[in-house]
Amino acid sequence: MIKIHNLGFPRLGEHRELKFALERYWRGEIDQDELERIATELRQRHWRLQASSGLDFIPVGDFSYYDQVLDTSVMLGVIPERFGSSTGVDTYFRMARGQSTDGQPYRACEMTKWFDTNYHYLVPEVTADQQFALSSTKLFDETSELQALGYQPKPVLLGPLTWLWLAKTTSDFNKLDLVDRLLPVYGEILRRLADQGVEWVQIDEPILVLDLPSAWKNAFEAVYNRLQSSPVKILLATYFGELGEHASFVCRLPVAGLHIDLVRAPEQLASVLDNFANHKILSLGLIDGRNIWRTNLNAALSTITAARERFKGELWLAPSCSLLHVPIDLEHETALNPTIKSWLAFARQKLTELEVLRLAIEEPTAAAQDLLVSANAIRSRRESTLIHNPAVQAAMEKINDSLMQRQNSFPVRRGQQQARLNLPRYPTTTIGSFPQTPEIRKARADFKRGLISEIDYIKHMEQTIEFCVREQESLGLDVLVHGEGERNDMVEYFGEQLDGFLFTANGWVQSYGSRCVKPPIIYGDVSRPKPMTVRWSQYAQSLTDKPMKGMLTGPVTILNWSFVRDDQPRSTTAYQLALAIREEVNDLERAGIPIIQIDEAAFREGLPPRQSRWQGYLDWAVRAFRLCSSGVQDSTQIHTHMCYSEFNDIITSIADMDADVITIETSRSNMELLEAFIDFNYPNEIGPGVYDIHSPNVPTTGDMIALLKKAGEHIAPDQLWVNPDCGLKTRQWQDVRTSLANMTEAAKFLRSAIG
Repeated sequence: MIKIHNLGFPRLGEHRELKFALERYWRGEIDQDELERIATELRQRHWRLQASSGLDFIPVGDFSYYDQVLDTSVMLGVIPERFGSSTGVDTYFRMARGQSTDGQPYRACEMTKWFDTNYHYLVPEVTADQQFALSSTKLFDETSELQALGYQPKPVLLGPLTWLWLAKTTSDFNKLDLVDRLLPVYGEILRRLADQGVEWVQIDEPILVLDLPSAWKNAFEAVYNRLQSSPVKILLATYFGELGEHASFVCRLPVAGLHIDLVRAPEQLASVLDNFANHKILSLGLIDGRNIWRTNLNAALSTITAARERFKGELWLAPSCSLLHVPIDLEHETALNPTIKSWLAFARQKLTELEVLRLAIEEPTAAAQDLLVSANAIRSRRESTLIHNPAVQAAMEKINDSLMQRQNSFPVRRGQQQARLNLPRYPTTTIGSFPQTPEIRKARADFKRGLISEIDYIKHMEQTIEFCVREQESLGLDVLVHGEGERNDMVEYFGEQLDGFLFTANGWVQSYGSRCVKPPIIYGDVSRPKPMTVRWSQYAQSLTDKPMKGMLTGPVTILNWSFVRDDQPRSTTAYQLALAIREEVNDLERAGIPIIQIDEAAFREGLPPRQSRWQGYLDWAVRAFRLCSSGVQDSTQIHTHMCYSEFNDIITSIADMDADVITIETSRSNMELLEAFIDFNYPNEIGPGVYDIHSPNVPTTGDMIALLKKAGEHIAPDQLWVNPDCGLKTRQWQDVRTSLANMTEAAKFLRSAIG
């Protein structure tokens, strides 16, 4: 018999129950017991939902209050000294947020993207003398909780080598030297799970789809030779790409089963079957865990049939990766276009697809109707007139290299921009958004529901903009923004005004902690029917003599933070988006906006796992940015912003984007992320963030001066901007005022220091 299983499930709840519980706990409105009660109810609800889909094994350990990598670090006893020695929930949130319930500030752990997804993980910190000890019973407690409901658990563990790979070091040493100290804890975890009656444990090693140094490849054999003595069966899970040249040694590892991603890398099945032993379990990841389109079940059945012809062992079926990256249930979407809705599948529907696949193998007649419905939906999408726009196709044919070039090089542009803007050294600005108060959210929601008129809505937004402008003027900022009060999300807002997009009511996905997003669905050709932001930026500029920044989200970020159509190359969709944003950029310039920021927060996360494919992505991603930004005059200053990322290996491409100013998040890394720009001798201007907006802490003037001095050791004052790490949407005004006042004081201090 074929077994079906799942690699992980969304945590937030269908109505974001975990988000709201966490935020109430952080505000002191509920205690830890109530937080745990809500978490328990969510876990059990999700387990029952998965069990109703006929899964043979239910994942456990995939639930987290903040992040699964942080959970692993705490379980291993890896808590940086600055947080104290306790492993309780207060320490956990100190590591994640930089603040405990008593309000004491800490420097939070770094946060960066989980491979090429929009999920953020907390970076482990290890030292050369790092010691490990089993320090959390969370996994064992939740396993017992699941067993008490009568279900077969499959505990999920982040693998020791992936955890080490993701960790940062505080000094120069080889992280692999820690393996001998780390593995006994993993051995103890597996033994305890065996004592609980667990048969299978899923160990995730997604770094196996990366280009690995030989020492790390060799380490896999040594590590799993030691772990094979454990009394449980190990399912080694890989996802987000192909094993490639690793397939031969991975297939020989002494584990009982292997999971492979056949959505991202269907071509790898042949090489795995060439090397895989028939006495092992092979898990086929056939359902897309990263996107929301229905599975072509007939194509998946063909893959299963091909595998069964060559592989005589036991097959399991699963999603390609954890379903953490998709919304929970499509049935809540009652307002969607019925035709397009029939093309979609959320987490619950994806598990149903697994059940249908198994049924189609074991009882083909019983699955016939479900297969017919699937085939009709696939055909409907392929043949639909909704997805093609002849005007967009015509515009795409006119794209050429001349559309991607500014009139002159940066040194020439810089002189014209300085003459126009007349900014001081260390100019201060923000990244775009200001706090989204309950009043702002209510006005936006009331307008959407038709409870207030468009005139009243515009009046409310103009009042909000004027408030933001006056606050910025009083704080002494040099370049202002309108505050983005009208925007629900930096991607969703634009998608709502572009053709080719679809929006859900409850399609929430976790980004980090309690932060969740509702990604748009790009189902067809993209175009811009009318201006999207010009009204608000133009009004804001009319209120002040200081330069106003127009705020846009870039094409690559809209692409990477949406559920993208999979019936054409991603590059094609990126160029369509770029043409739409280019029209908006040009309209902002015509409206008198002197600075336009085109955020590419997700630029790096689109990199394929394998470096051999990087250049292809970088080429079209850079071209898409330049296509949308190069239609302006030299005197118009183009900014871009990038979120938590490593830049060293793509710095040449970032320079090729040719933005006049780039702002980056650097405060959590203590300016370490700036080193790539220093080593490269980045020619344009840079704003290294000095205010960590993902923490509730208020940075002092001294803190920011220290960070800017560190940046100034290698970057000329004429190149440096002063700004927060990211937008201020999630913060409170009382904290924002103090933080920005401290930031402007830091800039004044540095100006006076250089004369």
